[in-house]
Amino acid sequence: MATITIPKKIAHGEELIAIPRKEYEALLVRRKRVTEFTPTEGQKTALRRAEDNLRKGKTLTYHELAKKLGFRS
Repeated sequence: MATITIPKKIAHGEELIAIPRKEYEALLVRRKRVTEFTPTEGQKTALRRAEDNLRKGKTLTYHELAKKLGFRS
């Protein structure tokens, strides 16, 4: 295996990793296939409402919720 020394000037104190070009390109292709989640307006509204309730302290613990739903532990 070949050993490569990367000058500290170039690395700027960061750790660097060297991989073959084909592996790098395959990684880029896989990365492009990952789709980003985009919430709907309804989901955004529900999230704002949930965050608002959390700020106001309108929350239940797991045990309180289980009791309200009638679960026995």
